[in-house]
Amino acid sequence: MSLSDRARALAALCALVGLSGCFQPLYGDAANPGLVEKLREVQVSPIPNRIGHYLYDDLITNLNGSGETPSTKYKLIVTVTNSTSLPTVESQIATASSATLIANATIKLVKDDGEKVIYTGVASAVAPYDRSLQSFADMRAGRDAEIRAARSLAQDIELRVAAAIAANP
Repeated sequence: MSLSDRARALAALCALVGLSGCFQPLYGDAANPGLVEKLREVQVSPIPNRIGHYLYDDLITNLNGSGETPSTKYKLIVTVTNSTSLPTVESQIATASSATLIANATIKLVKDDGEKVIYTGVASAVAPYDRSLQSFADMRAGRDAEIRAARSLAQDIELRVAAAIAANP
């Protein structure tokens, strides 16, 4: 490597280090002061079913990762429906070799007094998985798909809630 190549590489590295402070989270404290504290004030209503349990845990962690229970000003009501699609079936053994879990969450964010609806919407997540002839392996793969779908839904819902709270202080 010649001296001029090293100088160019060093200049590029310095430019990248200089620009690294320019990027900040869209709904972080720097862009919207106090938003993180407002997200901690969101109470998540319990969500039924197994995928609802995973989604509830992920939402609690994403919105209020502090472990504290502050006073609530908002209530998040989520309803989850899921279905499984079997896109391929092997003709010799008449079973599906893969499946796709489709999860849809209906979201409603209201003020704690229950009067004002701040946001309503629908979030979707898709999680494909391989099926097996072994029943335990098949069940475990389906459950892992539910966990992945719940995590994806939680991230999507967190962004939607943050945007709604930032738009309606």
